[in-house]
Amino acid sequence: MKQLASQQLLSHGLEDTLRRDNVWWQGERLFGLPPIRRWAFPHVLSNVTGGGLAPITVVRGPRQIGKTTLLNQVIDDLLTQGVVPKRIFRVQFDELPELAKVSQPILDLAWWYSDNVLDKSFHQAARDGEQALLFLDEVQNLPNWAPQLKHLVDHQPVRVVVTGSSALRIESGRDSLAGRITTLEMGPLLLREIGEIRGFGKIDPYLPSNGLGPLKDKSFWLELREFGERNRNFRLLAFAAFSERGAYPVAQASADVPWEQIADQLNETVIRRAIQHDLRMGAKGKRRDEHLLEEVFRLACRYVGQSPNQTLYLDEIRRTMRANIGWQRILTYLKFLDGTLLLRLIEPMELRLKRRRGAPKLCLCDHALRAAWLQEVVPLDPSELERKPHLADLAGRIAESAAGYFLRSIVNLNVAHFPERKAEPEVDYVITIGEQRIPIEIKYRRRIDHRDSMGLRAFIESAVYNAPFGILVTLGEEVATDDPRIVSMPLSSFLMMC
Repeated sequence: MKQLASQQLLSHGLEDTLRRDNVWWQGERLFGLPPIRRWAFPHVLSNVTGGGLAPITVVRGPRQIGKTTLLNQVIDDLLTQGVVPKRIFRVQFDELPELAKVSQPILDLAWWYSDNVLDKSFHQAARDGEQALLFLDEVQNLPNWAPQLKHLVDHQPVRVVVTGSSALRIESGRDSLAGRITTLEMGPLLLREIGEIRGFGKIDPYLPSNGLGPLKDKSFWLELREFGERNRNFRLLAFAAFSERGAYPVAQASADVPWEQIADQLNETVIRRAIQHDLRMGAKGKRRDEHLLEEVFRLACRYVGQSPNQTLYLDEIRRTMRANIGWQRILTYLKFLDGTLLLRLIEPMELRLKRRRGAPKLCLCDHALRAAWLQEVVPLDPSELERKPHLADLAGRIAESAAGYFLRSIVNLNVAHFPERKAEPEVDYVITIGEQRIPIEIKYRRRIDHRDSMGLRAFIESAVYNAPFGILVTLGEEVATDDPRIVSMPLSSFLMMC
C-alpha cells in the first residue's frame, strides 16, 4: 500500500523522466563529462561521503559557471568508487515544469525514490551501509524548499547537495537550515582553472583551504608575489586568455569559437536568463520590471569598478526610460542583481558600528559579461593594452572590479571599500581578518609614482584601522614602491592566490 501511495504522488511522465535522468540506475554512466574539475569538487565530494558535519551542502553561483557539471562529476566519481547506483538520486528542478503540480516536491520525490528505487526506508538503507545521496539542482525556484529540506534531514539519515543561482533565495532558507548546511560559493573560473582548461599546465592554489589566517602576515603576500614569478609562463598565458574571453567555462572550453558567438551565448543563457527567469517574479507573484532590470544591469556594466552616487543612477535611468523612477526602487533592483551573483555590491567600510557614507562599489562577476552586453571589448592583458592605450582608464576600472569580485568570492572574507572623506583618501578595498585590516589599492597603469600609494599609506598610518601593511595591485611586473609597508604585485599574480 505504501508503494502504491508513493507512486500516485507523481505522474507517469514525471516518473519516467526521473528514471531516464538517473541513467546509473540502468547500469549506465554519464557521457561527455569534462576531465577538469573545479575547485569545489573535493569539498562537495568530502561532504557527500560524510566528511562534513552538516548533512546539506549548498553550492551557489551564477548561471553557467559549472554547478550542474560539478554535481555530475561528483556522481560519476562516486560510481567509480563503487557506490551502489541506487543510492544516488539526482533531480534538475529547473527542467521539470511538472513539479509545479506536486504539493511538496522535495519530500514527495524523496518518498517516491525511497519506495521505488531504494526499495527500503532511508533509515534501513543507512543501517545497511547504503545511505541515500540526494543531488537537487537549481532548487531555489521551488516554493518552501528550505522547510521541506529541513524536515527531510531532521527525520531521515540522508546526505544532500543543493545548487542554486539565486543568493537571495538560497539565503532566505539559511535561517531554517541553521546547523544543517555548509555553503560553497562558486564564481566563474579561477585563473589557474583557465590555465588548466586551455592546456597551459596545472597549478595548485596558493592559499590553503583551512582558513584565512595566512592573509594577516605580510610574508604571505611577499611569497604570493614570488609564487607568481615562479609560475610566470603559466600565469601570463592564463591571464591573456582571461583578458581575451573572460572566465566563463563555455568561453574558455570553446576557444576556437568566435567571440561574437560566445557573446550571444552569454547574453542569452546568463544575463537574460537571470533577468527574465530568476528575477521575473517578486513577492506574492508580482512581476518585476524587466526593462528596468536590464537598464540597471547596463549601468552596472558601464560604471563597473566604481561607486556611482544616487544622482547619477537617477539621471541615467530617468533619461533612458523617460519615467520618474525613485532611488529606492533602483537600489532594490541592484540588490536583486547582486542576488543572482552576476554582480557584487561592495559596501563602504563600517567602524565602531557606524556605516561610512558612500554608495556601494559595483563588481561584475566577469568582464566578459560587460563585453557581451555592451558590445565593447576592453582587454586587461598588458601587451594588448599597449596596443590600445585609449582603453587604459576603462581597463583600470575593470581590473578593479575583477579584484573586488575575486576577494568577495573568498569564503568568509570580509570585504569593504573605503570612500574618500575629509582628510582621508579613498582606498579601493579593505579586507578584515579578525581585528586586523589590510588595505588593497588597484593601480592598473604603466607608471606608478609616490602619489598612487597615498591612500594605502594614510590608512596604514591611522592607528585606529589596525593595518600593519597594505597591498598595491598593478599592471606591470616591476616592484612599484620602495615603502617596506606596501607589497606590490601584478593583478595576474594577485589572482593566483586561490
